Amino acid sequence: MTHDLPQMGSPRSRQAASTDRARRRRRSIWLIELSLVLLLLAAGGAGYWLYRHLNDNIKGVDLEQVIRDGRPMRLPDSGQNLLVLGSDSRSGANASLATGKVAGAQSDTAMVIHISQGGSKAVAVSIPRDTLVTRPTCTAKDGTAIPSAQRVMFNSVYSLAGPVCVVRTVEHMSGVRIDHFLEIDFAGFKELVNAIGGVTVTVDQNIHDKFSGLDLSAGTHRLDGIQALQFVRTRHGIGDGSDLGRIGLQQQFLIALLSEVKKQHLLSSPTKAYRIANQVTASLTTDSGLASLAKLVEFGRDMSGIDTSALETIMLPVQYDLKDPNRVVATQPQAGRLWQALRRDQKIPEAAKKPPTTGSLNPEA
Repeated sequence: MTHDLPQMGSPRSRQAASTDRARRRRRSIWLIELSLVLLLLAAGGAGYWLYRHLNDNIKGVDLEQVIRDGRPMRLPDSGQNLLVLGSDSRSGANASLATGKVAGAQSDTAMVIHISQGGSKAVAVSIPRDTLVTRPTCTAKDGTAIPSAQRVMFNSVYSLAGPVCVVRTVEHMSGVRIDHFLEIDFAGFKELVNAIGGVTVTVDQNIHDKFSGLDLSAGTHRLDGIQALQFVRTRHGIGDGSDLGRIGLQQQFLIALLSEVKKQHLLSSPTKAYRIANQVTASLTTDSGLASLAKLVEFGRDMSGIDTSALETIMLPVQYDLKDPNRVVATQPQAGRLWQALRRDQKIPEAAKKPPTTGSLNPEA
């Protein structure tokens, strides 16, 4: 009896090799994500204390309890949607890291990450913070009702009513059901980058931004926490100086950060694993569905099949507002088609991937 074996270099052999690499990658990522929990549990009483410490670090919000009606339906076999927020609070440990003249806390970064059914692909849609949106009725932190309002800046929603209202606003503007949200603050972002030993990025032009403090020459650089923070906040040193240019750097850094985390050998360094986990959990606010170490690990395991090369980054199609050139509005029908593709777990139309309008927006950082 003979068996047909794939010939070296044949499509079948290349496909088999690719499948093996993907399987090894998923296995290694799963081990990295699970290693900390296993190591802590194996350490007995001290391990249990450390586990509880990390668990108690995480702040959680029950979306189902706070947003009781008016939400988009959760469709079967449509994947998952995660809203990632980077908050720029000017208080506490964040005060010394703030740049610009804006007071209070705002959502400096907002990405809707859609994870396809089966968890093999993902797309990150960045929402420009200067986008004019309709804010639905929300509830403030003190329980008072905040009425709906039209033509408000997207990043002002967070400062007024917090992350839950941002979730509600994104759902209202997109019709996309947000399954989870994850917020990390300035100080936590800086310490996370330092804990993993920095992140490597490559820029094709010199960047000198006196507002953010970033000073990079064209080429490859290993960024520490402060530099990473400057990198994702830079807008004046690149392109036309608008917020739209900053989003490109944020998306580039997101992919570089994920790649760096995947390369970390946490199994061989329990101390480093704990240090990273402590920094991450202390800086997180999530929905109640992710508000525990075990739930975060489980969610990470579900995402472990996603290769960073399969993470597509897109900016919400926008154009300058006719009444206020310092603001942008979603471009239709491109934006509508983009959100529809996410709702249906379909491929993003090419028209929705075209570069958005360029120009100069409000210069305040």
